[in-house]
Amino acid sequence: MLENREVTWFPSYGAEVRGGTANCTIIISDELIGSPIVTCPDILIVMNDASLTKFQPHLKEDGLLIYDASLMKNLLLRNDIEVLEVPATEISATLGDTKAANMILLGVLVAKTGLTGRASVLEALESSVPERKKKGMEINRRAIIEGIRFVEDKKG
Repeated sequence: MLENREVTWFPSYGAEVRGGTANCTIIISDELIGSPIVTCPDILIVMNDASLTKFQPHLKEDGLLIYDASLMKNLLLRNDIEVLEVPATEISATLGDTKAANMILLGVLVAKTGLTGRASVLEALESSVPERKKKGMEINRRAIIEGIRFVEDKKG
């Protein structure tokens, strides 16, 4: 939205929420979005085996799969997609908080796809975090930057 694009997000939480599976569909478009429902995503980011099993079959052919290689091993991956394995939990542990693994993956997404600008992601983080949670924001900012570095280091 900071880049004047159309955006929808559609979260879904299992009954167990904490420690259970959750997913969120996000659409970023230059055109109006008719529905927040996506049946065949272009990009899939997964952090656990259950999510991979459930959502990988729906990823478009030639789509991009990004996953946390720290937590997921011996996977059955499709051969008609691009796969980027990221040790997100290990990287976030070096920052002092493994809960920032999702932010590592966000940084990877930004650097890999250019879907949105780096400055916009960091600005959105700053503006969307409530004051009571600002304490944890710095680690999230650093995690996004580390995710970006991960992709840049792979290119170089």
